[in-house]
Amino acid sequence: MKPVIGITMGDPSGVGPEITVKALRRDGLYKKCVPIVIGDYEALREANEFSHTALALREIASPSDAKGEYGTVDYINLGYLKPGSFEYKKVQRLTGEASFQYVVKGIDLAMKKELHAVVTGPINKEAINLAGHHYSGHTEIFGDYTHTKDYAMLLLGGTIKVIHVTTHCSMRDACDRIKKDRVLSVIKLAHEGLKLMDYENPKIGVAGLNAHASENGLFGWEEEREISPAIEEAKSLGINVEGPVPPDTVFVKCAAGQYDVVVAMYHDQGHIPLKLVGFKLDIATNRYSSMSGVNSTIGLPIIRTSVDHGTAFGKAGEGRANEESLVDAIDVAVVMAKNKFDI
Repeated sequence: MKPVIGITMGDPSGVGPEITVKALRRDGLYKKCVPIVIGDYEALREANEFSHTALALREIASPSDAKGEYGTVDYINLGYLKPGSFEYKKVQRLTGEASFQYVVKGIDLAMKKELHAVVTGPINKEAINLAGHHYSGHTEIFGDYTHTKDYAMLLLGGTIKVIHVTTHCSMRDACDRIKKDRVLSVIKLAHEGLKLMDYENPKIGVAGLNAHASENGLFGWEEEREISPAIEEAKSLGINVEGPVPPDTVFVKCAAGQYDVVVAMYHDQGHIPLKLVGFKLDIATNRYSSMSGVNSTIGLPIIRTSVDHGTAFGKAGEGRANEESLVDAIDVAVVMAKNKFDI
């Protein structure tokens, strides 16, 4: 039995449909899973044409209808788009609404156990808010629609894995949200997430918030009052965790193998090192030669992974988007699904 993976194709105005068809032209993917695209026929048709992927498109009513045959894309058509109804490279209410509903449909099918995992293409936050859905990103949508209270964003990129205590908020709010209970919850989620990825006893490094992890209180008090107590409690639960480690060295240690994952305190503390490892920009062509990296939401009752990049409006509709991150996200979803469902 192969895991059934739902792929929401992202905002049609961006590179989501393109990277979807490019990922599905790889025959090795079909040996691992049964992929099903959740989106719109019109966007898939256009992406298939300008990307020269020459795949057959087969509409299905439900995941049980999927054949999982290489060369044919099984897709569920939500029917939001008509020929000429959307533009590439542009924030639009229509595509914001469509991309939001693709995600909701994927969540619904996974909650009904018709899918083993959902892999999400990039959405545009401005577009979904323009459509009236006031979320700051995929992570919050999945948390809300699965009625989950404690969840966290886990990013995987090469030798570095990062999970976040806080994500989409201001730096001022992030500092205020560094509390013992939340830090402890994310340490537990880090342990859970890596267990799903075949790590028997994950080694977890917890970053400090302040410079030098506060230098024994010289540069702040969050480490002593909130972060260290959470680490000690996690240790008492048998979790293999260390810290707080100075933020400027914890990722070096992770890349060297001292830690399997780092608990980061805020969005950019974790995203910057991960993208430095996974993204490679060719200055001469102004194109990314590599865009590897996977985003996963841990703590949900379902499995969700995603690309670790945005809609890339600048190159949308041109056939030059890189599908590497989506392929990686599908691979991770397959591993997690096999462990969660004993496939």
